[in-house]
Amino acid sequence: MTLTEVTREVFGRVDGTDVHRFTLSRPGGLTVRVLDYGGVIQSVSAPDRSGRPADVVLGHPDLDGYVANNRPGAPRVFLGAVIGRFANRIAGGAFALDGVLHRVPVNDGKNSLHGGPAGFDTRVWSATPVPDGVRLTLVSPDGDQGYPGRLAVEVTYRLGSRLRIGYRATTDAPTVVNLTNHTYWNLAGAGSVYDHSLAIAARAYCPVDEDLIPVGAPAPVFGTPFDFRHPAPIGARLADPDPQLAIGGGYDHNWVLDKGSPFAARAWDPTSGRLLTMWTTEPGVQFYSGNHLGSPGAGFALEAQHFPDSPNRPDFPSTVLRPGEVYEQETVFELTTADRMPVE
Repeated sequence: MTLTEVTREVFGRVDGTDVHRFTLSRPGGLTVRVLDYGGVIQSVSAPDRSGRPADVVLGHPDLDGYVANNRPGAPRVFLGAVIGRFANRIAGGAFALDGVLHRVPVNDGKNSLHGGPAGFDTRVWSATPVPDGVRLTLVSPDGDQGYPGRLAVEVTYRLGSRLRIGYRATTDAPTVVNLTNHTYWNLAGAGSVYDHSLAIAARAYCPVDEDLIPVGAPAPVFGTPFDFRHPAPIGARLADPDPQLAIGGGYDHNWVLDKGSPFAARAWDPTSGRLLTMWTTEPGVQFYSGNHLGSPGAGFALEAQHFPDSPNRPDFPSTVLRPGEVYEQETVFELTTADRMPVE
């Protein structure tokens, strides 16, 4: 028997197509709202230590906000969206696969970012309610944004005591795939996240060049502001003069997650007592401290994914998907409360 209620309503129209909002609600627990436009997590309502609910993710109140953000020239911030075909950056907007060079649109300086200017975050997905949640499906045709192969994608949001995001994809020709969700969290519900404590179960991260492309091998976090093996306030670490932080105006880096850790990342807000814990099957997490939001520090993103520029880095975990294979991954978020940040 399911305890999660799933409802559907029309949220607006884009290019003559209805966009729907699905509300997943759990008695006494979370309420999560998902759009079939961009697969967006529009809101997550969670109680604080006194039982008072607040929306703890950044989102627009109406569809126009999302559509306007995706117009050419707009400063895209990907609020809550599914990112694909390839999350993060591909250097120079090009990669070779099986000896064939593929070019993808450049939309971040010299690089391609988050699938290009018309990535999965700009599409209206097909949506079907499922027990405890909603399943979104999308077919990306061969050549879409320069990527080879017809890619059939499923993203399923399920709400129980935790929010689970499951991803599945198949292709009819060799391609590269790297999917994630780009939700921005603010566990206080308002204000700055710089006083949030953060922990990331990683002993290494990927240093980047001035274009935020990984350079060299992953580097140890020890003795650097990238060491979140033990919880530390985000703002305090941002004050460090490390030149890696100066490149992007803060954190916008991939951490190489430790295998076998009890969690991938945690964040805790001392004011509300809300504690966010994340688990993932992915090898990395991109921590972005919201450096270029309209209000810096309004939110932070924990993007579970493969490493940036993986198609050009044979030393990184492979993102190649071939016919007959299935791309599958899962990321889980739990929201609870605590009087202090756990130290384990």
